[in-house]
Amino acid sequence: MIRINLLPHREIKRKARQQQFVAMAGITLFLGILTVGTVHLMITGQIEHQESRNTYMTNQTAILDKQIDEIKSIRAQTQALLARKKVVETLQDNRADVVHLLDQLVRLLPDGVYLRSIKQTNQIINLEGYAQSNARVSTLMRKLESSPWLGLPSLVEIKASEVNNTRLNEFNLNVTLIRSPQSTAAENSIPGLVAVTP
Repeated sequence: MIRINLLPHREIKRKARQQQFVAMAGITLFLGILTVGTVHLMITGQIEHQESRNTYMTNQTAILDKQIDEIKSIRAQTQALLARKKVVETLQDNRADVVHLLDQLVRLLPDGVYLRSIKQTNQIINLEGYAQSNARVSTLMRKLESSPWLGLPSLVEIKASEVNNTRLNEFNLNVTLIRSPQSTAAENSIPGLVAVTP
């Protein structure tokens, strides 16, 4: 006996293909979501790792900036201390210069010469005063030139003036304060002066 299938086979095949398509679409969608989720997790992990590295670098940079500021502060303090040390050394080297200057002026000042003012600018000493004659100013300059502490006297000005109804010569001269080996030896030999070695 011959069997005849009267069922609509085309519609059954179409339904089977639709079901197969839906199943394949679902599997594809699931795999796509799984792939996107995996990639998203990987990228998020890398971003978090990079952010932690960036945070570490920022913290280390802040620490280094703080250390650099401390180094700059220490350098500034060192420069200030060196400047103070230099000033102290200069004062220590020149502490006896005023004593020697006044001692030499008292010893070298000839009779008839009177000093009105003494000014020092670095190593240049400016002397202003009165003399009874030009010859006495010349004598003073010769004596200053022969001194181991003073040298290079130069006359700035000399003029006639009247002081207390007395005619005198007013003079202005410069002389250089010298620190020579002889003067250092003389400093060590002067009683009452104690040489301090730095």
